[in-house]
Amino acid sequence: MFALVESGSITKMLSGNRGIIIGDNQYPKAIFNLWSKTEREAIGIYEVVFDNTNKKDEAYYINTNQSFNFADGKVTASFGTATAKAIADSLWTQADSDNGDLPDDKEIGDVKVEGLKTKLIRTVKAQAAGELQNTDWYIVRKADASTAVPSAITTHRAAVRTKCAEMETAITNAADTPALKTLYTYTTDGEGVQSRPLGELPRLES
Repeated sequence: MFALVESGSITKMLSGNRGIIIGDNQYPKAIFNLWSKTEREAIGIYEVVFDNTNKKDEAYYINTNQSFNFADGKVTASFGTATAKAIADSLWTQADSDNGDLPDDKEIGDVKVEGLKTKLIRTVKAQAAGELQNTDWYIVRKADASTAVPSAITTHRAAVRTKCAEMETAITNAADTPALKTLYTYTTDGEGVQSRPLGELPRLES
């Protein structure tokens, strides 16, 4: 991405995929890849330098739009301060009802917008259900034909449920958005093994 700078101010953002007219002069798109940096800047075209210092993981934060600034002979694109996504659900209130904003199918106290915790716990539950589904046929066979479920399968299914409950508790107990993100952040130990505080659901050995 490039920017046209005139009289010290950015006047136009350029993709670099088409030519440009500056004053009385028309330039082909080749200037963006064939001209040197010095040659482009001599006519006011600067390549944008991206500063992602303030950009945060969009799964947990809402980033601002990028702002573009020209200073010290450089055009920089940067983000403002990111806002942490809410971890708790927001609810419909009496004020919403008084303002006429409460939908007909909702009541005061119902969930208005789900927080991160609700969404992440739902994902963990779905993952656990998927893992259990792999061995559901043992349970169906027992019900249909009275064939005993192997102890290894019973143990595994119990372990999945136990770990799922532990993960849900860890998510519920997270104090804020950074703490929630930390649960999902992988680190590598001295032996090269990756792990995260939240842990993993047990997987059945094949």
